[in-house]
Amino acid sequence: MAIASTNPATGEVVKTFDAHTEAEVDLAIAAAVVAHEAVRDWDFDQRAKHMHKLGDLIEAEVDSLAEIMTLEMGKTLAQAKGEVLKCAKCCHFYADHAAEMLADEIVETDAAKSYRAYLPLGVVLAVMPWNYPLWQVIRFIAPALMAGNTGLLKHASNVPQCALALQDLVERAGFPEGSFSALLISGSRVEKILRDDRVRAATLTGSEPAGASVAAICGDEIKPTVLELGGSDAFIIMPSADIDEAVKVGVKARTQNNGQSCIAAKRFIIHADIYDAVKAKFVEAFEALIIGDPTDGDTDIGPLVSREARAELDEQVQTALSEGALRVTGCETMHGEGAYYRPGIIENIAKGTQTFYQEFFGPVAMFFKVEDLDAAIELANDSPFGLGSSIWTQDKAEQSTAIKRLEAGGTFVNAMTASDPRLPFGGIKRSGYGRELSSEGIRAFCNVKTVYIA
Repeated sequence: MAIASTNPATGEVVKTFDAHTEAEVDLAIAAAVVAHEAVRDWDFDQRAKHMHKLGDLIEAEVDSLAEIMTLEMGKTLAQAKGEVLKCAKCCHFYADHAAEMLADEIVETDAAKSYRAYLPLGVVLAVMPWNYPLWQVIRFIAPALMAGNTGLLKHASNVPQCALALQDLVERAGFPEGSFSALLISGSRVEKILRDDRVRAATLTGSEPAGASVAAICGDEIKPTVLELGGSDAFIIMPSADIDEAVKVGVKARTQNNGQSCIAAKRFIIHADIYDAVKAKFVEAFEALIIGDPTDGDTDIGPLVSREARAELDEQVQTALSEGALRVTGCETMHGEGAYYRPGIIENIAKGTQTFYQEFFGPVAMFFKVEDLDAAIELANDSPFGLGSSIWTQDKAEQSTAIKRLEAGGTFVNAMTASDPRLPFGGIKRSGYGRELSSEGIRAFCNVKTVYIA
């Protein structure tokens, strides 16, 4: 894939970039090693000073950063600004809390003193996707730098300006040169970097095949990894739920980021007693969405990231229909400039079909009718994925049962699945392993060292 910024709203190639040479990549890795040796010896106050500066820079440049995101991958400008501000908050969060998260933990033993210490591993390679081109990276690099690690970024090839902007921000925040470098390379060149002895670990957010490849290479090299992969999150609605609120949030949960989110609600599992009423409300809300120019403040849904992504999504819909699913509304390619796709709903998806087990990476909701909570949970768990889950019920017993039995990295009760720096984030099954954010995220690339002083 060419390294280029292509506006998905128009199909125009805005800017192209030359890939970094092997020599340039080698220099970036060497610089990251030198930077790590400096940052690891900084105390937390010094790291926090520069991390706060990074957060301030991001917040101050919210408009220009949002415009780059919208230009390169098509999210609405309003959502892009929200992403930028979330990145700034993440920087400030780790600046404020890294010291306590990584403080030595005294353990009483027969020693005069014994404790566990959290020490940085070194250079970490991050392989990141285009759908949240700033947030996915910041949630890695903010804790990494605060722990004393340094980072290399292989970003998606369609968001090079986002990648380079992040590198520039880290440098201007005062971290040593080489602390964070964006590598403009193709995916085929990742393996060589992973096998470089100077690179100590890797993290990937992206597709299942990409995650499996990185995990296999790092397994061969005995290097730790964190993977956040696909998801087909369940959104369960029970009779006691606040239906209007569930529908309002459910529409947002399915269509956020133009429907291109791993943690988007994708399978709506609705109790039979309320199914028809809930479906009618969803249809009304979907059909009211404004689709158009992502820079227009009135737009709800912008284009998909590319025409290729749109074609893939529509092919999934056509396969679903051929397998017996029914189109409730929408689910149509919109012709003209840009990669626009009309958000929609399908139902009557039979267990055992190809569609039943797939992830739809676009604004298509799958509806299922169930008779009770047991059936809802069984259906929700009948998936290769296990990233997030959401249940809408006022019944405390149902809430408790869902929390215990839903197979996912997170369960959100009367709320949509979302990431928050204060809480760990990640999945199980084919949605990946390891955790980002919170204390788990910053410790993911630390050596938990046992210290024993006789």
